[in-house]
Amino acid sequence: MSAAPSPRCDRVVELSTDQLRARLTEAVQLYVTAMGYPTATAQQRAPMWSAHMLRPGWRCIGAFDSHDELIGIGYGYLGAPGQWWHEQVHRGMLTAFPAAHVEAWMSNYFELTELHVRPDSQGGGLGETILRRLLDGAEGRAVLLSTPEGPTRAWALYRRVGFTDLLRDYRFTGDPRPFAVLGRKLPLEASG
Repeated sequence: MSAAPSPRCDRVVELSTDQLRARLTEAVQLYVTAMGYPTATAQQRAPMWSAHMLRPGWRCIGAFDSHDELIGIGYGYLGAPGQWWHEQVHRGMLTAFPAAHVEAWMSNYFELTELHVRPDSQGGGLGETILRRLLDGAEGRAVLLSTPEGPTRAWALYRRVGFTDLLRDYRFTGDPRPFAVLGRKLPLEASG
């Protein structure tokens, strides 16, 4: 039996909060599938994604196939003190770097919160397209993200567009897996 062909990406568009809310179940399911998480994870993440939509600088990019199914998603917002991820990363970076270095990265930055492509659509550049569209015009002097450690397509993408290590083998509260925190200055240069 041969594998099903990858869905063709028909369009990549910016989504408003109302547009993402209307497709939130589909978007969170894409996230669960792409990350290999248990199905129940979707119930925990949907309210968090809804809360993120209210943060300053929030923006979202969706990729759709010719059947109008969501095959890729990316979103983020301005990171700020008091946000869970900001506090976790700030604390971790202070253990490794002088405060001035930490503040240079962690003030006025865009947090790339989620970037996922459905597994049967990976490997064709869609993740980079979503990333570039999301960061084109994003607020902030820099962009920061966290990703599980390990050689993955996501790692290759982040390296290709110039992300550098800020923290390695970091453990977030409540997750036993090691993560890397990566960053790079904005804006991104045009793809070549």
